[in-house]
Amino acid sequence: MRHNKKFNHLGRKKAHRDALLANMTISLIMHKRIFTTLAKAKALRIYAEPLINRAKNDSMVNRRLVFSYLQNKEAVNELFREISTKIAERNGGYTRILKTGNRLGDNAQMCFIELVDYNENMLKEKGAKKEGRTRRSRRSKAAATEAPAAEAPATEAPAAE
Repeated sequence: MRHNKKFNHLGRKKAHRDALLANMTISLIMHKRIFTTLAKAKALRIYAEPLINRAKNDSMVNRRLVFSYLQNKEAVNELFREISTKIAERNGGYTRILKTGNRLGDNAQMCFIELVDYNENMLKEKGAKKEGRTRRSRRSKAAATEAPAAEAPATEAPAAE
């Protein structure tokens, strides 16, 4: 029975799964975006986000704890030096999953998983807001009665001359 086993085992034993997720987390930290299957990306998000959250508080205890999971000094330094400054005000949701379609060989769902604060295209769209109203609504009766009244004097002015 599988009572109280909520995480995806990914068809691997525990040691293999831990090594896979640690290596994928290192790649995500170093490259800021990786291309993988949707199931692995969802498992990676659950694994990586608590480690990224630890980087907000740069202490020896947190560095050692993250290093015990990742076993990569360069990735830990990158996480605590550069990534922690960008995510300092964010309260969670450090990664984004973008689906890209299915793989040709086995029709597996593929996606990008990326760090949210490092995608320049998404940051540009967030910064540029639309001006004016975004809702489409019917004109009110007051506006409909004012428009013909405003047009009538304009047509009478040339006739008076």
